[in-house]
Amino acid sequence: MALKLYGFVPSNATFRALVSLYEKDLDVEFVKVHMADREHKTPQFLSRNPFGQVPVLEDGDITIFESRAITQYVARAYADKGTDLMMNDPKKMAIQSVWMEVEAHQFNLPSHKLVIELYINVLHRGREADEALLAEFEPKLESVLDVYEKRLTESKYLGGDSFTLADLHHLPNVHYLMMTKVKKLFDARPHVSAWAADILSRPAWVKIVSMLRSEGFV
Repeated sequence: MALKLYGFVPSNATFRALVSLYEKDLDVEFVKVHMADREHKTPQFLSRNPFGQVPVLEDGDITIFESRAITQYVARAYADKGTDLMMNDPKKMAIQSVWMEVEAHQFNLPSHKLVIELYINVLHRGREADEALLAEFEPKLESVLDVYEKRLTESKYLGGDSFTLADLHHLPNVHYLMMTKVKKLFDARPHVSAWAADILSRPAWVKIVSMLRSEGFV
């Protein structure tokens, strides 16, 4: 039974899940959920995710929602395919898990707030920037990137010496931020800058960018 990912272009969470499938070289049917038509709130969709959010992964008799849960399922269920996204050694896995938690609890909030404000509201909707919001969240992102700069002097990637979910989970927000003035925060930190360029150049993410272009979002 084919893998199906229900999602929305250009949803960050959708692309976080989809890029993990691409890293594993898996054949997946991408099913577009038309949010404007509120398909995500229909009884049929709510039977897949009771919160009415994307993405949702169907793999045979299992249905999973929440993008980071999906990526971890994909990494474990298809461990023998494509890129090895999870460390096998317990101690190395513990370190990787730390940085996955850092992404979810330290990086995601300020980066997501800045993506919404600078990429969506300013660049795409032509609004004036909310300076109060920028004053709150730019310093928070800078603080996280300072920690990343130190970490990346110790290893090539956040989770260790190989690309893992600890890095992959950052891809959507980093992608959008690099098209805003916040790019300067990455550029000012040489190890962070090199890391961002590295992960954004991965073939699986390039495939996502091609999808964005075809949909008119880049």
